[in-house]
Amino acid sequence: MKKKLAIVGVVAVIFLMAFFAVAQQDKSKRPSPPAQAAWDLGGKSVTIDYSSPRAKGRKIYGGVVPLDQVWRTGANEATTLTTPVDLNIGGTTVPAGAYTLFTIPSKDKWTLIISKKTGEWGTAYPGQANDLARVDMKISALPAPVENFTIAFEKAGAAATLNLDWESTRASVAVSKK
Repeated sequence: MKKKLAIVGVVAVIFLMAFFAVAQQDKSKRPSPPAQAAWDLGGKSVTIDYSSPRAKGRKIYGGVVPLDQVWRTGANEATTLTTPVDLNIGGTTVPAGAYTLFTIPSKDKWTLIISKKTGEWGTAYPGQANDLARVDMKISALPAPVENFTIAFEKAGAAATLNLDWESTRASVAVSKK
């Protein structure tokens, strides 16, 4: 009897491991699927990889996303900025490399946190000692509610505006090549 239970237990563990491995491989089926914002700089691209949660009728800012606290800026794995060139983000120099992005949403303004530490899961803010910079973002009301959290670069000549849109709020900051 114990042998049968052991075999059933091993089969169940193998089944669960296979299920989770398959689920991890197809990230597009997640409730917050992967997304990417890209800004082409003539053959070189600045990219932001993130997971895009859905509002699903929930109150977002002051609800799902607490105000005046560090937010992972997306879902699942941490949101990453990769740049092959030095950038100016909101007046701050960001050297070429990879970074993790966090934000602090507030009623009147947002703060973009550019962290030098990468590779963490989305909720694990590594602390201010790892910050490359904290940059003020402007907020504005969107003309219509946005269901899917979206990060995008809006090109403006040789520069761009980085926009974070969700619910009825847009947080934005100027970005240019250094």
